[in-house]
Amino acid sequence: MSKKVILVTGSSSGFGRLTSEALARAGHTVYASMRDVAGRNAGNAAQMTELSDRENTDLRPVELDVQSEPSVNAAIEKIIAETGRIDVVVHNAGHMMFGPAEAFTPEQFAQQYDVNVLGTQRVNRAVLPHMRGQREGLLVWISSSSSAGGTPPYLSPYFAAKAAMDSLAVQYSRELSQWGIDTSIIVPGAFTKGTNHFAHSGSPADKARAEEYETGPYAGYGEKIQEAFAAIVPDDADPEPVADLIVDVVDAPFGQRPFRVHYDPTEDGANIGFSVLDRLRAEMLHRVGLGHLLKPVKR
Repeated sequence: MSKKVILVTGSSSGFGRLTSEALARAGHTVYASMRDVAGRNAGNAAQMTELSDRENTDLRPVELDVQSEPSVNAAIEKIIAETGRIDVVVHNAGHMMFGPAEAFTPEQFAQQYDVNVLGTQRVNRAVLPHMRGQREGLLVWISSSSSAGGTPPYLSPYFAAKAAMDSLAVQYSRELSQWGIDTSIIVPGAFTKGTNHFAHSGSPADKARAEEYETGPYAGYGEKIQEAFAAIVPDDADPEPVADLIVDVVDAPFGQRPFRVHYDPTEDGANIGFSVLDRLRAEMLHRVGLGHLLKPVKR
């Protein structure tokens, strides 16, 4: 295993925090990005720095807002200036909204896409020139089992954005393989503890429209859905193995990394759905003579 320089977006909590710490413990140089390092996330940044000092790891909090191109560019420039390279990006930053789809404004949907989809594009445009210059790299995308598995209602903005991000990850994998850049898509299931997705989820801006659902045939469904969600998540469901799986992917030899990795204690069927979908996509590429794009190559 060679030591790698890694950027993990959205590292203040949840999967990002766990992944950053796990990768640093595995011996890598990890830039744990988050917004407002000097302000509301100052405590999280300080905890990471203390952990790094205590465990003698190389974990470095860095300011990065995936919704801001100047912020993204500045973070990448800082990493390159300090290390001379960047080997891995973990696209983790994301946000959730909960409520009936109709009650969210178009601007709220756009905000979900901005964080969960366009944020990855901003980071890629800043990072990929360096990776392509190295002719080697790895993009790890944190997808969602909702993109091919069970999809309970009232999470439409998040599910739609995650599905778009997953599709983008697939397309990027084809367009980067011949540059020597590998792709792995991590597919976690639902977790009601260990992450802040539900605790920090947004709500509909159109309160009057939401109230029409709450006083109509969908009265009480917000609570019913959350209770049903929690009921299918095993009591011992722990998001930490997701971070361990990402470490395994990063440490795997070039060209031998899995395209998808599933970790879903609720078993919502995404592993089956994606296996069919990915096979159909691969077969289409083979059919048109582009099957070589499915595997990264070093040149």
